[in-house]
Amino acid sequence: MRALVLFAALSLAPFQCASDPDPERSMEDSAPRALWDLSERFREQDDDRARRETLEWLIERYPSSRYARRAERALGREAPAQPEE
Repeated sequence: MRALVLFAALSLAPFQCASDPDPERSMEDSAPRALWDLSERFREQDDDRARRETLEWLIERYPSSRYARRAERALGREAPAQPEE
């Protein structure tokens, strides 16, 4: 009987996905996203110095973030594309 109850409970339990969460659907902004958004606000206000400093900080603090790669492109530091062989 216990085995039947255990089986029923396990078969009705929701399955958990092992995938990474989609950052575009997150409930909260990440720190790199917030810094990117702040830099965009500075760009809209034509405050180039503040934008550049914010992008520099983003790259320094969160170098592996996708927003750091965006910041590098915005600052003109994008690595040249590798030629295809």
